[in-house]
Amino acid sequence: MKQFTNVKALVVPLDRINVDTDQIIPKQFLKRIERTGFGKYLFYDWRFMHDESINPDFILNQDKYKNAEILLTRDNFGSGSSREHAPWAISDYGFKVIIAPSFADIFYNNCFKNGILPVTLPSEHIDYLFDNAFNEDNYSLYVDLEKQNIKDSLDWSVNFEIDQYKKKCLIEGLDDIAIALKLSDKIKNYEDAINI
Repeated sequence: MKQFTNVKALVVPLDRINVDTDQIIPKQFLKRIERTGFGKYLFYDWRFMHDESINPDFILNQDKYKNAEILLTRDNFGSGSSREHAPWAISDYGFKVIIAPSFADIFYNNCFKNGILPVTLPSEHIDYLFDNAFNEDNYSLYVDLEKQNIKDSLDWSVNFEIDQYKKKCLIEGLDDIAIALKLSDKIKNYEDAINI
């Protein structure tokens, strides 16, 4: 997993509540076993029309938000089934940060395991960000994980809370496998000891 320290990027406002994992990555695309290649299916039913042409009304398809790396959304993002494909699709599409008032627990934890920073902010801050993301051209944020701070291009700033262990894992680029590998000597010593 790549290390995460900070991101400066455009913000795309997905103004929807209760976005579940089947909307993030529909079930028909869960056949792949790799973690890559899911980005093209992100929000598939919203990004594309029934004839598979691009839906020009969907926010991710608008030129203003092209190459955005920060996803701004509403309450209860990532609800529904616990499929890890959802953060895989978000990451593969290019998002590094998701900002919302609340997240579904399993999705929230899966983000950290896949190098995505989910940030929870109070509704008044979310409303401010939506207003600017919709109305300002090239609206961007600077997200500093080490300082736990977000600044915008209009000199606004806010701090955010994060579990310190999850923060450490993102900064060091550690997923569950990497954490286990760091402990491989202790694991081997334990295994050797119980075999005596």
